[in-house]
Amino acid sequence: MPQPFVQSGLETWLAAAGFPGCEPRQLPGDVSPRRYTRLIGADGGSAILATYPPEIRAACARFLRTTALLEPAGVPVPRVLASSCDEGWMLVEDLGPETLAEWGRGRPWSELQPYFERALELVERIGRIPVESVEGLNPRLGGELLRKELAQTWDLFLEPKGLTGGEPLTRALGAALDAICANLDAETPITCHRDFMVRNLMPVSDGLVVLDHQDLRLGPPAYDLASLLNDTLFPPPEMEEALLAGASFDPVSYHRAAAQRTLKAIGTYASFALRGADRHLPLVPATLGRCLAHLARVPESAPLVSDLAEVWSSVLIC
Repeated sequence: MPQPFVQSGLETWLAAAGFPGCEPRQLPGDVSPRRYTRLIGADGGSAILATYPPEIRAACARFLRTTALLEPAGVPVPRVLASSCDEGWMLVEDLGPETLAEWGRGRPWSELQPYFERALELVERIGRIPVESVEGLNPRLGGELLRKELAQTWDLFLEPKGLTGGEPLTRALGAALDAICANLDAETPITCHRDFMVRNLMPVSDGLVVLDHQDLRLGPPAYDLASLLNDTLFPPPEMEEALLAGASFDPVSYHRAAAQRTLKAIGTYASFALRGADRHLPLVPATLGRCLAHLARVPESAPLVSDLAEVWSSVLIC
């Protein structure tokens, strides 16, 4: 059988979990060493096997811990059917083949809006999880980490493509991004999913299920909303404003978080591409355009936007 079924004891473990003699179908992934396999049972039932190699095995235990935090908070997450984190195996329910990003591609925004409204409710439920239960689970999404993420974008994308401008603009942009991170760091942190985006949401008959939640941590209050509205499916301005009006976050804080998040995402896409996974590169122009729009809405960077728009014009889609 193909990987991961050559691992000693896995077939026996799967049989004990109710999936003897199942048919494996490898699922695509990015650059994480974690792998997912859809298992089709003899009775036609299915489940998803996640395998964690030794270097990321701690994420398996964190997934169980964050499941235990999210479920009581009213945040739907995949049911864990069986787990052996010592071996790096976890079996979870199969929620279907398409995330909200895939299902929603090409659909009218009138059809997508209820899902975004539901997602906003889940953002607020996550944010109400007591900080003391999350503190220490993962490093806080504070100034140091926010700056580190932007440094990757600077080094892998902005500088190599000549998008920092001449020396005065380069200095001013660096100072503005540093100030944005400092102001986000100064906000009282709340519980955040960390990657609350449409690629981590599964549409189901009664709403949404949240995936990939093992990185739950403390972060800026508007960070998850910024992730939701600025990744893959980009809501039109009127819908973005309506969702923001219905949220309990300061608009300037939201635009700061969205500016950081979109610029961080571009660095992630560039890093993936360097490692051979370039399927997110088509998102770069629109994501950079979103970043520019958010930079225009915060005082730290608004004076630079006209010059940035000119320097970025060959890449961005506004």
